[in-house]
Amino acid sequence: MKTIALSLGLAAAFAAGIAVAADDAKLVEQGRYIIRIAGCNDCHTVNYPESGGTVAEAEWLTGNPVGFSGPWGTTYPANLRLLFASMSEMEWMERARKPLRPPMPYFNLQAMSDQDLRAVYAFIRSLGPKGQPAPAYVSPDVAVTTPYIEFVPKNLPAAHAMKGK
Repeated sequence: MKTIALSLGLAAAFAAGIAVAADDAKLVEQGRYIIRIAGCNDCHTVNYPESGGTVAEAEWLTGNPVGFSGPWGTTYPANLRLLFASMSEMEWMERARKPLRPPMPYFNLQAMSDQDLRAVYAFIRSLGPKGQPAPAYVSPDVAVTTPYIEFVPKNLPAAHAMKGK
């Protein structure tokens, strides 16, 4: 009788492990989908927009040495694979709910459900760490020596410029 109970217990544990693995695979696939449609690769993957999105997945989300410069200073798209390798899912959830420097559309992260954010985390972690950290933030009063994109609107009508004030 003990043998049967042990066998049933092991079978249940094995089945639960398979269910967890299947759930993990679904979460990773959901994260892959979100990363693709949310445009994360557009900034966080070198040459992604220029190539029409044909960069191999193995190269995704390794950051970008081309910065975005504006009144806030110059920011660089982070190497998310290194960042996520160093943080827990809970740390990611907390970070995703806080404002970030432009042009990161942090408000899009804030609009995501907890399930979506977990999926993004699961997918990025599934890729594994790769690459180098992106350059550090540069304050507005410091000259930038890396390539950058000027992210400042030009020739705005006065009415449009006043909307944000």
